[in-house]
Amino acid sequence: MSWRLRDARDRFSALVEKALTEGPQHVTRRGRPTVVVISEAEYQKLVKPRRSLAEHLLSAPKVDIEFERMNFKLRDIDL
Repeated sequence: MSWRLRDARDRFSALVEKALTEGPQHVTRRGRPTVVVISEAEYQKLVKPRRSLAEHLLSAPKVDIEFERMNFKLRDIDL
């Protein structure tokens, strides 16, 4: 839902309640999108530190699998 700044200010409690129950609430000023009001839970999801790809891969379950190397003939190239 989109709120005009004046309405958001005058009905701040309703704005907060809608952010908690319905999700992000957009506020405009002079017809332009200005801010978004979100719940604390949604905010924490956004700022939660994310793991790097290396950390993600290293946290994968360890599996004892051996792979056989395939023998391919490499093609000749001229340099």
